Amino acid sequence: MDIPIWQYLVSMPLYIGILMILVELMRKFSRASAIFWILALFTFPLWDAQLDGWFRWVKTFSVLLPTALILGLGRIAHYENRGGWWSFFRKDWVLWSLYGVLGLNILEASLKDIALGNYFNAISGFILIVTIPLFKSKGMKNGWAFSKKKPGDMLAYTDPMWNFLYTTWNIAFVYAENPGFAASSLCILLAAEIYPHLKNRPELYVQARAYTLAVHILIRATYDIFTPIMDSSAFANETAVYYWGMINFVLHVPYLFWYFIKRRKNFKENENLAKA
Repeated sequence: MDIPIWQYLVSMPLYIGILMILVELMRKFSRASAIFWILALFTFPLWDAQLDGWFRWVKTFSVLLPTALILGLGRIAHYENRGGWWSFFRKDWVLWSLYGVLGLNILEASLKDIALGNYFNAISGFILIVTIPLFKSKGMKNGWAFSKKKPGDMLAYTDPMWNFLYTTWNIAFVYAENPGFAASSLCILLAAEIYPHLKNRPELYVQARAYTLAVHILIRATYDIFTPIMDSSAFANETAVYYWGMINFVLHVPYLFWYFIKRRKNFKENENLAKA
């Protein structure tokens, strides 16, 4: 589809702005957000007309289900300190599950990259999985937690470089897998990057990414509004896919070494604290 450049220049910033507003609303109104995502699961009958192939179905379920049932209910249970059956969502499995869902989503895309022959980008995805920050412990700044302060955010203390590498890896994957949706996917990635910077809260990146991705997945599963607005298939280029994957690989490998050096230093600091 031949779309004029001005249309991208209008539609993409507009979509980014809408996504950031939605992230803000979902942060502030955790109950309404949880209800919305639970109701969103009932759009299931509409998905068959939009989803094609195992990857689309797995991706949709692996994003919408955790957003509704784990992130949504987990935030309410922790912030409101609810008892009864809510205590089930205040256990450690909730954060471990969210941690695992992030890794699973990266793994799904990496396996698809392998199927597409985009091996350098696939390796970059595996590196991202290995370097996802773990839970907090004494003497370590990174980790995952639910905030007890209003509005009860899910916090993930990733570092800016990991966020950047995730962004460039993910958009390279989308560009290779379905270039027509590369422009719209870039919007959700940029919204997740920009929002925490505007708040000066880098620990909100993963939560913002979860919500922007869920919104995007829900729209794509129910009705394709992106093809007529910002179809980017005209920019498809196999050579660009190859070199983009290679550049990502070159960027990710040094980060992998830096990550393990950092982890080793943190573990030694923990040992010293334990002995003190």
